Amino acid sequence: MKSFQNTKSALFYILPAFLLILTFVFIPIIFNLYYSFYSWSAFNMDGVFVGLKYYIKLFKDPVFYIALKNNSLFAIISILVQVGGGLVIAAVLEDKVIRRWQPVFRTIFFIPSVISIAVVGLLWQLLYNPDIGLINEALRAIGQSELAHAWLGDSKTAIYAIVAMSQWQYTGYIVMLFLIAMHKVPGEFYEAATIDGANRIQTFFHITIPQIREMILVGSMITVIGAFKVFDEVYIMTFGGPGRSTEVLGTMLYRAAFRNDEMGYASAIATAIFLITLGLSLLQMRLAKSGKED
Repeated sequence: MKSFQNTKSALFYILPAFLLILTFVFIPIIFNLYYSFYSWSAFNMDGVFVGLKYYIKLFKDPVFYIALKNNSLFAIISILVQVGGGLVIAAVLEDKVIRRWQPVFRTIFFIPSVISIAVVGLLWQLLYNPDIGLINEALRAIGQSELAHAWLGDSKTAIYAIVAMSQWQYTGYIVMLFLIAMHKVPGEFYEAATIDGANRIQTFFHITIPQIREMILVGSMITVIGAFKVFDEVYIMTFGGPGRSTEVLGTMLYRAAFRNDEMGYASAIATAIFLITLGLSLLQMRLAKSGKED
């Protein structure tokens, strides 16, 4: 009887959160899937059932594969820079020599992640400006004028320029997550490793990384999901150009919905984004679980 009462109490407290998640997450996903099977527009809600037409159109659309490649590029570089680089930066900040200055460095690294993406996008547009941009001016100042480039105007470099801006903005956030996790690692582990003769690199790989494994998983999931949901950076800086070379799934969805008024097609793109991010999250969780000892 007591167990039943405890279960009822637990369900009572969980219910508000469950209703919010149901209302704002699961129901919209179901409705989006439903609308992807209909041809409808923002000005005419009387949809015509078209079945899998928009999914077939999506997989035949060459822009979809350009967008998928760009999102994948975002994900790969973000994992290497934000997660890999963030781990190294966090480990350096945790060093005894630098630790007393850690609050200053934490602030410096974290500030970009709280700046509005619109402000950051406009700032980096100025930096990339081929005539007055700081990057090209710096190259000219050191005698490397031949490297000066229209970074956002060239289809070969535009996507890398946007990815670089994204890394600058969000790496600090991942560093903060890792620092929080590292602070929870018992100091006795490092003391024992030092007594055994382990150097800093060995303690990093054999103590730090295993102890913050869960946070690495969280950081990786945040980074990968964010890479496939990216929209603002591309929208502000190039809106998919030049020649749709920087198109990502988010801008492709926006273009279909609000430029071409193809709401059914946009719903199909949204479903594809959901399935990709869900699949990658499940894969990461599976890989993390398989690496645990029984």
